[in-house]
Formats: sequence, structure tokens, C-alpha cells
Amino acid sequence: MSLTDEDYELLAEEIPSPNDPFIRQFVSGSEALQSKESALRFDSAFRASLSPIARRAAAIVSRVREHENQTVWSPTAASGEAQPDAEKNETVHPGMPFHLAKPRIETTDLWRIVRKLPKGAALHSHMDGLADFDYVVGLLLETPGMHVSADGPVSSPASLASTPVRFRFRKQESSEVSIWTSGYVPGTWRSLSKAASEFPDQGRAGFVRWLTGQCVLSRDEAVLNRHHGPGAIWRSFERCFQMADSILHYEPIFRAFLGKFMRNLRDDGVSWIEIRITYALDFYRKGSETPEQDYHYLYSVVDEELTRFKSDPANSSFWGLRFIWTSSRALPTRDLIQDMDNCITTKLAFPHLIAGYDVCGQEDRGRRLRDLLPEFFWFRKQCAQEGVEIPFFLHAGETIHSGPGTADANLYDALLLGTRRLGHAFSLHRHPLLVDMVKEKRVLVECCPVSNEVLRLSGPVATHPLPALLARGVPAALGNDCPGMLGQGGASTSHDFWHAVQGWGGLGLEGLGALAENSVRWAAFEDETAAQWSAGIREASLGDGVKAQRLKEWATEWERFCLWVVMEFGEKYGEHEQDSAV
Repeated sequence: MSLTDEDYELLAEEIPSPNDPFIRQFVSGSEALQSKESALRFDSAFRASLSPIARRAAAIVSRVREHENQTVWSPTAASGEAQPDAEKNETVHPGMPFHLAKPRIETTDLWRIVRKLPKGAALHSHMDGLADFDYVVGLLLETPGMHVSADGPVSSPASLASTPVRFRFRKQESSEVSIWTSGYVPGTWRSLSKAASEFPDQGRAGFVRWLTGQCVLSRDEAVLNRHHGPGAIWRSFERCFQMADSILHYEPIFRAFLGKFMRNLRDDGVSWIEIRITYALDFYRKGSETPEQDYHYLYSVVDEELTRFKSDPANSSFWGLRFIWTSSRALPTRDLIQDMDNCITTKLAFPHLIAGYDVCGQEDRGRRLRDLLPEFFWFRKQCAQEGVEIPFFLHAGETIHSGPGTADANLYDALLLGTRRLGHAFSLHRHPLLVDMVKEKRVLVECCPVSNEVLRLSGPVATHPLPALLARGVPAALGNDCPGMLGQGGASTSHDFWHAVQGWGGLGLEGLGALAENSVRWAAFEDETAAQWSAGIREASLGDGVKAQRLKEWATEWERFCLWVVMEFGEKYGEHEQDSAV
């Protein structure tokens, strides 16, 4: 029975006013509870120490995000309705899949702001995944003496998608027929210039599109075929690496690749990078048909190119790079021991370039860390005997599975092995004890939100588990994983930062700043014992080492950036008096 107007008027007299003392007291209690919880956040100290300019910049960025949610991502975003894009058969909305959103992202003011942000250190990147493949494929075609070989004729759509193809320098051609025909003899070498021109679909231009597509996950794989699950896209991902390896591991191309990705990092606001490197002995000197028998020349090339790059005053903002030697978790024991021994030998020759050790590959399919314990303890003993410090920076928890016998258990073993950071740790939020352990031991989570979405661990970025960890005080930093292969393009880290600030409403510019500062605080700029590492993180900018100095340099760049945000966007986004008075 519906209330009459008269009945409602009588009842309404009994409804408390929002200004009644007990309502106001309830609201105060709720706000106090929220404040108490906010004090547990990973960035609470950073927020409390913000300068007036930084607070103004953060308020402006919040308005930019709100404005673009309503205008760029959906004119009716506030009501939860979505704006269809009839031409592309897409639904435009905040948090739409990265591959669909990317063209729009790069037209926004929030993108301009994130691109300018001083990002500190990129702590989770894989070497060949940093390539800009539009650039690299063009470079491959221009490099004298390059040839192509395949495991069989690449003469059908199915073989174009699945037949292993490799590129190498060769002094002479050994195939008289095109690899795109049924008469091709497997393993013979065809001039790359000829092969590109002979490509059956639009010749050289078609070849460039095909080869680039073999190195970069497609939109269909990233978005339309998500229902096939992580295992299927990992197989495509591994094929990208196989193709990229054969292109990049030739000295002239490798040197150009190094310079290109360092320029990209510099332009992206990244000052330091620690790169997971997983290279077999398949690096070729210029003009050589025989691969190197050890890693000395490869690391000499890196040393030379890094020195050359840093000697240019235009690159003064780039501090440098180190490698985390990374073995495939799929290797059998003998091959893994050999790779570990190569790591130690290379560390002795190039101590400044090797920062640590890791294993990689899809955790759900490869050997678990527990299976690798004998090898890990052998490695640790050998390092002690040789007098070298090679700490662990382990991938763990990059999985959607949980329970005994799954890759999720790698988190336990990584922490017990003393890892200084956790790669991805996507499943960490399921483990309250481990969350407390990570906080107590000050182990940083290296999070790569774009990678987690594209590789089908998470759905839209708003559903990512990292905000739950940040709210509980877990230290974290953002990485880019394999941006060249995953669709970000080149060595970009900005897409991951944009994804975070746009997708995680409570983060804001303050949170981005804290994540960037963390990346410097947890960077391995130099060799340190476990005690020195812990002290450096605890003391931060108050210490007296390299880390403290770079934290101070980052803080200076942060303030300059915040001033730029205020000057560039304050008037456009209606900076109010209360903002400037903060």
C-alpha cells in the first residue's frame, strides 16, 4: 500500500536531518575510520610530505582525469552508460582494453602529463621486449649481408603463422628458390632483400607488415581471443621472442637497438633501467657467421654503447643500466647449471653490469622454484666461493591459479630464498601472511599492469589486484615488462603509468609519484650485501651512497615536473583558490 502525501508529511517529520548531532557524529566517525585506514597506505608518508606545488599539481591531475572520463572515454560516464564507436564496432568507456584504448590515450592531456612525469627506474623489463619493431625491422632490411632461413617452405597461410624463421648474416646465399614456395629446401639461406621482394602478399611492404606482426602481439590476440586463456597467448608471446632473438643478436643491429631504446627511455622520463636478459650463446660479431663462445664480447658491446650514450650531454638525465641475468625456468638441470656458471663468469668480468639473478618463462608451465632449489643453492655457494654478490630478483606469482602444486606457491619460496624484489606477484593479494612478510622484509613488488592485462591475468585495469596491496602498505613500483611485443611500442613505461592513474581512482598523481620514488629506492645501482641493501632502503635519501644521491636528484625533478603541471594545466582545468592555498 502506497503512502499518501499526508502520511508521508507526518513521517517525514521524524526523519533526522543530516545536520543532527548524532548524524554528524556518525559521519565524523566514518571519516576518522577512513583516515586511519589511509595511514596504512604505501604512499601515506609521501603524501604527507608533499610540497604546496605538488599538492596543487595533484589536484589539477585529479580534475584532468575526471574531465577526460566524461569527455574522452564517455560523454555519459557518470551515469554508467557507454558511448559506442560505430565505425570500429567498439564501446568507448573508462578502463576499456588497452589495445583498443591506446590511440585515444595518446591524444589526452593526462597522457601528456604522464609522459612528462620523472619515472625514476624501470625495474621490470626484458631485453628483446624493449625493441621498437617498426624501427628494428627497417634496420634489419637495411643491414648488409642479412639472409633468411626457415624450417620448411613458408608457402601457405598456416606456415606463415607457425613455421620457425630466422635471420642471420651470411656471406653467400645457399637457396636458389624463394622460401615462400613449395620448392624451398629447409635450412638453406635466401638473401633477405630478395625474400622481402618475393613475399606473396604485396612484396616488401607486405613482408614488413608480416614480420612486424610476428614480433608484436596483435589486437585480436590481446582482445578478441581472450577466451582462449593465458596459455594460448603465452605461446604467441614466446614466438615473438624467438623471432626477435634472431633479428637482434647480430652486432650492428644490436648496437643500434641499444642506442634506440636508451633514447626512448630518456624521452619517456626513465633515468635508470634493470633489464632481465635471457640470451643463449647466439650473438654474432659484425661479418661473422659463427656465434660467440662466451658472453664477453656481448657485454663489451653493451659497455661501449652505454659509455657512448652517457658521454653525450643531451643524455645527462639517464643514469645508466644493469642486467638481471635470467635463465629459462624450463631448462634441464645441466643446462641451467651451465647458464648459472656463465652468469658468474660474466659477473667476474663485468661486475658493474650484472645486478642479480632470476628465472623466467610462464610459471604455470615451467619448473617451480621448489623444483629448482638444488640449482639455486649450488649457485649461491658458487657465488660465495668466487666472492661475488649476485642477489635474487625473482619472478613469482605471475598466475591466476592458486592452491598446492600450482605456480602460486612460488611466492613462498621466492621470499624464503631472500628475493629482494618480486616480479609481478600477481597472486600475492590472496596470501595475508605473505603480504605481512613482504612489508616486514621490505620486498618490492614489480607490477606491470599492461602486461598483466594483455597476457590475460587481469581484466580491465580497475580489476587489477595491486590497489588492494597498496592499500595495505605493500611497496611497489611500475614496470613495462616487454612493451615492444605487448603493444606499448618501443621502451615506453608511460602506458603503464597512465593505465594506473586512469584506472585506479584512489591513486592520483601522489600515488604515481610514490611509485616512481620507490623505483629509485629499490634500484640496484651497485653491489650491496643484504645488510647494506636493507639499510639503503630504510635510510632512503638520508643515506650517503649512490641511492641516496639519486633519490635527491629524482626529488628535484619531481618538483620541477609538478611546477610544470601547474603552469601548463592550472588555468585550463580551473585551478581554484583553495588549490593554490594548499
